[in-house]
Amino acid sequence: MIVTDFFKAFAQLPDPRFRRVLWLGIALTIALLVGAYAVLLWFINSTSGEPITIPGIGEISWLGDLLGWGSLLLMFILSIFLMVPVASAITSMFLDDVAQAVEDVHYPHLPDIPRTPFGDAFRDTINFLGVLIGANLLAIIAYGLLPFAAIVIFWGLNGYLLGREYFQIAAMRRIGRQNAKALRKQHSGEIWLAGCLMAIPLTVPLLNLIIPILGAATFTHLFHRLNNKAG
Repeated sequence: MIVTDFFKAFAQLPDPRFRRVLWLGIALTIALLVGAYAVLLWFINSTSGEPITIPGIGEISWLGDLLGWGSLLLMFILSIFLMVPVASAITSMFLDDVAQAVEDVHYPHLPDIPRTPFGDAFRDTINFLGVLIGANLLAIIAYGLLPFAAIVIFWGLNGYLLGREYFQIAAMRRIGRQNAKALRKQHSGEIWLAGCLMAIPLTVPLLNLIIPILGAATFTHLFHRLNNKAG
């Protein structure tokens, strides 16, 4: 059923509103990655005092090489580690638009609801980012103890966190925070699995650019399916 939710989301890509949010999300993702990479290069060069040289890529001199091919490769690598928090930020900004587009097509009988206030969405994003960063910092210990299982631990942990966040935001729009929390706990296993299926492609450069928006749409379908089952 999770796969069905995903393919419903994927099939809606031609929707003009959906594509608008998709391209905005991709543009924001690239801007955030370039910004993070620029800060990283600036920090390395300012602390070392000399341009850094990377085998197979050559000398990296911060701003001058920011958009070079070597930097592009490094940014792809950096995206593996940054896309999980970036996905969270994008979801909070665009989920209302994605969910509305999904509901207009697949659930037209639902009544209109007001948009989530920006302040509430921003607060939830900051709170979740704190949890996300803290959990991944603690997970470094597990990575060191079980290096052969590090990628599986990463997927499992972030799958749980992303599933929790995406479902909670999608559900709160319709049934409120407390009811969303109760429904999430009732179906925690399926939500965790859906989060893992999202976390895995987030570690694949280029593919990870479209996953946040597809994830938002997929979890909108997942919420309605589970909510209808509960009702």
